[in-house]
Amino acid sequence: MASNSLGDLFSALRRRPDVEAPNLQAWDATDRLLLETAGGLVPAGSAVAVIGDRYGALALGALATLSPGSVRVHQDLITGERALQLNAAALHIAGLLPDMLAVPPPGGTDGDPGFRQLPLGPELLAGAQAVLLQLPKTLAELDEITAAVARYAAPDVQLLAGGRVKHMSLGMNAVLERHFSSVQPQLARQKSRVVLAGGPKGDAETERYPAVEHLAELDLHVAAHGAVFAGTKLDIGTRFLLTFLPSMKPARHAVDLGCGTGILAAMYARQHPGAAVTATDQSAAAVASARATAEANGLGGRITVLQDDALSTLAPGSVDLVLLNPPFHVGAGVHAGAGLKMIEAAGRVLAPEGELWTVFNRHLPYLPALERHVGPTAVKGRNPKFTVTVSTRRGD
Repeated sequence: MASNSLGDLFSALRRRPDVEAPNLQAWDATDRLLLETAGGLVPAGSAVAVIGDRYGALALGALATLSPGSVRVHQDLITGERALQLNAAALHIAGLLPDMLAVPPPGGTDGDPGFRQLPLGPELLAGAQAVLLQLPKTLAELDEITAAVARYAAPDVQLLAGGRVKHMSLGMNAVLERHFSSVQPQLARQKSRVVLAGGPKGDAETERYPAVEHLAELDLHVAAHGAVFAGTKLDIGTRFLLTFLPSMKPARHAVDLGCGTGILAAMYARQHPGAAVTATDQSAAAVASARATAEANGLGGRITVLQDDALSTLAPGSVDLVLLNPPFHVGAGVHAGAGLKMIEAAGRVLAPEGELWTVFNRHLPYLPALERHVGPTAVKGRNPKFTVTVSTRRGD
């Protein structure tokens, strides 16, 4: 596919079901640079793995430009997985993907002319000859990913890792060098850069993730995979919200929405032994971390862990209490859309008189949304950085 045709493919991509806005797009210059670099390095018929594809630009671009033998994809966020599926179907209908590149049927194999979506691990990477990676935000996530590539991919694998120059660091090169014998940064273009890595060292060491640490201030073991915000630490927003735990009512069903490592879920379950607690997040790494945190604290039978997008699988009115520490970034940019979507979801699942406890950065305009989507909202506390509120679901 010519470069201008790749542009046609990119311009047709959408982010849904993730937040959409005029200043948010479904691809960036790194996607283009990775695909164009791969075009000169990856032989036709190669087994290609794609990691960190946000909305399908890399996977669908690889199918359209690289003539791969197979494409296997890992996306941490469930919204990214769903966006890839929706974009593949839409591009096929629009004629921007050939008929042979339709989405494979459920349970398809590498012989199917499409892509497979898989967890990070051996099924994703076994025999992979080329790996296209959008560099993650944290060194811990990069370490977990590159260790898996070195451990499971083909001995002659080529790893093409790309990112925006302003977000790249020498520390990323050091992580790559821990797992590969050859690491070669390429010239930057359009404020993006690709780093080529080869010669996997294999990693005979035991897997390091999830990391587990005991937080003395909570007397809680916290488990974290590399992609999870704050790692095994207690982030300051969660710390502030936890000071209000004694004021939270007992619930039959409580939800930790955007659970991360599951600290809020674990602490609420410990405080209220009679409650059924659900910890849910868009992120596969967060869900795995929350499950490991629950098990490390003897709460595995009390906490249900669920990967979901904004509580889409929970019935309306099925929850008595929601705990929420929403993100204020969408990708690399500051945007309140993700938090607003979560507030709306909480309002939908709460039963009448149910409560939403929220902690958020003081500069964010969440109070009107809390009143609108949930109900009467009281400010329970403020500090120089955060506000804590409780919103009560209006009765029918």
